[in-house]
Amino acid sequence: MRDAVVTVPICPLFLEPREGSELADEVLYGMVVTVLGEEKGWLRFRTRYRYEGFARPGALGEGDVLPWETGARSVVIRPFADVLSEPSYRSSVLVTLPRGASLVGGVAAGEDAAWCSVTLADGREGFVRACALRPARNWNEEGEECTRRHLAEDALAYLGTQYRWGGKTPQGIDCSGLCSMTYLLNGLVIYRDASIKEGFPVRSIAAEAARKGDLLFWPGHIGLYLGDGRYVHSTGKSGGVLENSLRPEDPDYRDDLAHSITAWGSVF
Repeated sequence: MRDAVVTVPICPLFLEPREGSELADEVLYGMVVTVLGEEKGWLRFRTRYRYEGFARPGALGEGDVLPWETGARSVVIRPFADVLSEPSYRSSVLVTLPRGASLVGGVAAGEDAAWCSVTLADGREGFVRACALRPARNWNEEGEECTRRHLAEDALAYLGTQYRWGGKTPQGIDCSGLCSMTYLLNGLVIYRDASIKEGFPVRSIAAEAARKGDLLFWPGHIGLYLGDGRYVHSTGKSGGVLENSLRPEDPDYRDDLAHSITAWGSVF
């Protein structure tokens, strides 16, 4: 086994080592994974959040990952961000990264601080618009109320994203991808699927105790609670990420979901 860094913008993780296999997950640029072996020419690896699957060759870098894992503390927060060769919109694009990708650097470059200098996983230097990056967050570093607000804001940033089974980016995202990415952007790893799993931080709570940033569970589905009876989720039925309500008087009320909640979860 060895650790490696994902060096493609979005690395599809398949259930089986073959083209056409079901998509299990998408692992993003800069994430560190553990390579478990090879099968039929495909890489088998495990993510830090304990998902396992197969990826096409060429998705991972070589060398010592520790400097990268400790140094990649800038996170792409816009839906997508170009890493450019110079701090100028006219320069060439080195790579385009999705929300949630991580980079080393993020230091302001230029007198107007509109650009940040960054380092890619292969050692190349580049530049990203400062508005597209933010420092990686440590879980609950600003206190519970602020963290709950951040969770709601980050989940709502995906509004309008199309539904994609196994997806985890603004190109397409599924229900558990939305919730797990929302928490990951705030420095906490939760279970990637639509259930409460032992060994991960989410615990069951009573419905009346739920607050902004907590989680709602249905059979095979998960959403993030916004407070006041509202929630955001990614649904195949509706085709993407949207808000709905638990209150019958609201126009975006969904009766089927209001009456089929199986659990509420919280990490607080």
